[in-house]
Order: sequence, then structure tokens, then C-alpha cells
Amino acid sequence: MQSLLTVILEEALPRVLTITLLIGVGVGVANLAVEYGLVELVARVGHYLTEPANLPPEVGTAVLTNAVSVTAGYGMLAEFREDGLLDDRATLIAVVINTFFGFIQHIFTYYGPVLIPILGLQVGLMYVGARAGISLGITLVGLLAGAVFLQGADYDSGAVDPDTPEDEGPQTTREKLSAAGLSTYERLRSIVPRLAVVYSLVFVALEYSNRILEYVDPVLAVFASVGLDEPGVVLESVAGLLGLPGAAIPVILVSLVDPTTGAITVAPLIGDVLTPEETVITLLVGSLISLTIGTVKRSIPFQYGIWGASFGTKVIVVNVCLKAAFILVAIGVFFVV
Repeated sequence: MQSLLTVILEEALPRVLTITLLIGVGVGVANLAVEYGLVELVARVGHYLTEPANLPPEVGTAVLTNAVSVTAGYGMLAEFREDGLLDDRATLIAVVINTFFGFIQHIFTYYGPVLIPILGLQVGLMYVGARAGISLGITLVGLLAGAVFLQGADYDSGAVDPDTPEDEGPQTTREKLSAAGLSTYERLRSIVPRLAVVYSLVFVALEYSNRILEYVDPVLAVFASVGLDEPGVVLESVAGLLGLPGAAIPVILVSLVDPTTGAITVAPLIGDVLTPEETVITLLVGSLISLTIGTVKRSIPFQYGIWGASFGTKVIVVNVCLKAAFILVAIGVFFVV
């Protein structure tokens, strides 16, 4: 059995340094693409989705903006609703259509530069493809809903004079490079310490014990606070039902708190403990179970801030239900194929 220091220096440290380099390069390139407006070129297809959904052309601007800034895109839709261009039904449908375009932003800023280097090319592309399919499926539901429920809708296009949010980014090449470098540094500063700690724990756990659950006490405390003292028992049943090995349980637990840490935790298990397909299913199960936590931590503050409590609750319910449904569909697809 290797010593603790040997495991960290020979196994964990090289992996952390490699992933840090890949993330740094990927995030840097992504930030440069954002600074130079290249992401917007991908997003412009949103303009062509409003007509089949029976939405006014102005909504296409919000869809495009959503691919660059979800907050700005939602803010534009909220303005359209407040000014009377969109009623509640049309606004909900526009929000659903926005889903895939919000995902486009994350491809450039998170999935591509961060998650794929952590999971490796094969598993990373499989998982990102699954998430893309989930987001695209939700957007297609929005298009279908608009085609069915908004037939004959009459919009007062004179109610608003939409403006694309002004580009507040730097103008000179030097300022753009500086902004991209600063964004890259901030991203690495938030990820690398966690990367080092979790990777060290995972490799030490694999070397000395199979009881990886000992390293997720903070997650267990969250469950204990709501009266569920042994979440592992519940997750063992879920894992058994899905045919996943026991090693998937701690990954799911960690993913409840932070998806990136869940990816970092599962990466050393790929190939030896979990197959690529089992890895993707494990991460999808984690994201499905974490919907509640994510809703409380992120969706409720954001949506209530944009729409207010009443309509914000409707948006949250629609989003959560559609995400849960399509995550289940994606899990089922991996079982079939």
C-alpha cells in the first residue's frame, strides 16, 4: 500500500496539474470568444424560432441575448411582459424556448472548457451531448406549445421598443485580453483549490478504503437537517434499480451540492470502476436528485427577482418539471442504447 504522500504526489497532483492547464487554456479561449462577440454568432439562430412558435419578432432578440447572458435575456422578456407585448402564456412559452440558448452559453463557458477536460473527451462529450439533448428537447416542447396554444395570438408590437443590451465590454484589444485573462483567473481560482482537495481525497480513498462516503460529511449533514440520516440507504436503492455499482452513490451525493465536484469525484473511477455509460447515468441521476437543492439555492432567488413570487413560481414549476422529465428520458436512452 502506498503512503499518503506518494498517492497525492504521484497520482492526484499530476491529474490536478493536467486538468488545471486544460481548464486554463479552455476558459481563456472561451473568454476571448465572448469578448470578441463570437458566441453571438451561434446564438443568432434564435431569431428564426419565434415565427413557428407564434411569438412576436421582438422575442427573437431576447432569445439571442439569452445565449450571451441569461439574466439579460430573462430581463428583456420580463420587460416585454410588463409592457403588455406578451401575456403570461406567451411569456412561459418564450422562457421554455430560451432553454437551449442558455445552454449554448454554458458550452463556451463551462461544459467545453471545464467539464470535458475533467471527464475526458469520450465521457465529457457523452455527458455534454446528453445535456444538450435535454435542453434541446425542452426548447422543442416550447416551440410545439407555441404552435398549438398561441395560434392566432395578436401582439401589439408598438407596446415596446426593445433594445439589445449595450455591450459594456472593453473595446480595445488590450482591454479585451485583460478582461479575458481576469475572467480566466477568477474561474481557476474558484475551481483549482476544490479540484486539488477533492482529487486528493478520491485517490486516497481509492487507495486505502472503499468507504468514500466518509468524505462527504457536509452532504450527509444536509440530509440529516431534514430528517434523512442515512441518504446512502435511499441512494443504494436507486443505484440498484438502475444497475449502478456502489461507487456511484458518493458521486451522486457530492453532485447534490456541486456538479463540478461530482465530475471531479467520478473522473478517477471512469474505466476501472464505472463504464462511460454508467458514469453519464450517475451524473444524470445526481443532477435529477439535485433539482430540489438547485431550485432553492438558485432558481427561486433568480426567478422571484425577475418575475415576482406569483409568476416566478409558475416559471420554476414549468422549468423543474420539464428538466426532470427530460433527464429521465436521457437516462432511459442510455439504458436502451
